[in-house]
Amino acid sequence: MFRGSMVALATPMTPTGELDIVRLRQLVETHIEAGTSGVILSGSTGEAATLTEAERNEILSVAIETAKDQIPIIMGTGTYSAQETIRRSEQAMALGADACLIVTPYYNKPTQEGLFQHYTAIAKKVAIPIILYNNVGRTACDLLPETVERLSHISNIVGIKEGSSDLKRGRDFLAACGHSIDLYSGDDETALAFMLQGGKGVISVTANVAPKQMQQMCAAALEGNTRLAEDLNTQLMPLHKNLFVESNPIPVKWALQQMGMIQEGIRLPLTPLSLKYHGIVRQAMQDSGVI
Repeated sequence: MFRGSMVALATPMTPTGELDIVRLRQLVETHIEAGTSGVILSGSTGEAATLTEAERNEILSVAIETAKDQIPIIMGTGTYSAQETIRRSEQAMALGADACLIVTPYYNKPTQEGLFQHYTAIAKKVAIPIILYNNVGRTACDLLPETVERLSHISNIVGIKEGSSDLKRGRDFLAACGHSIDLYSGDDETALAFMLQGGKGVISVTANVAPKQMQQMCAAALEGNTRLAEDLNTQLMPLHKNLFVESNPIPVKWALQQMGMIQEGIRLPLTPLSLKYHGIVRQAMQDSGVI
């Protein structure tokens, strides 16, 4: 259903931490022009943990209005509570989201049966497509291939974003699920290899600052043009590596600010990029051709 380069969009803010709606519209327009395959709002890169309910709804409404059906708008709605996740997902559906990205319930450390029942309960209540999101590093919760195989039989669960760099996990998902669910990388550095072994795209941080290049790289990979995909990916590799010198989205928000695309705004407990990393990220941007 969704293919190629999908951006995990950073949430633009003012220097005092308020939402910058003007810049949000401009970012969505930039991705439409670049051919990005989807915009994911209110994820880790979007600082979802610091957004209020009213802000989440405003971000989604503005993005949908700006997109005008030219690009899918996918909303991050996952929480550690099934009931709250259902409420947020129903709200996103009512506002017009094309799909929900639902991270595994963090902090609770559920069993695999608990995860199966969690996602099953959500899918029964929310009719729009659901993309599972597995990110052990942020959640201390691992959605295993055998559980994903069970969930893949639910009609509106259409994909899974795997947040790790473990390519074997992608192969395990393919072996367990075949083509009954689409696989997306959540790791820019290994995304090309993930797609070449059967993944359908990437939910990307790098795409924030290099949207056209990421779209071209993913398109080449999915079309089987491995040489072109590898050449483009080599050019992007400095960004893949160095947009994570501090916790995401600290470096990517600094990079976007340097490009004049957003203001300098980030919310505690995240802080602006440390001075010692400015040169590293700037060099990565230069080496990748975005500045």
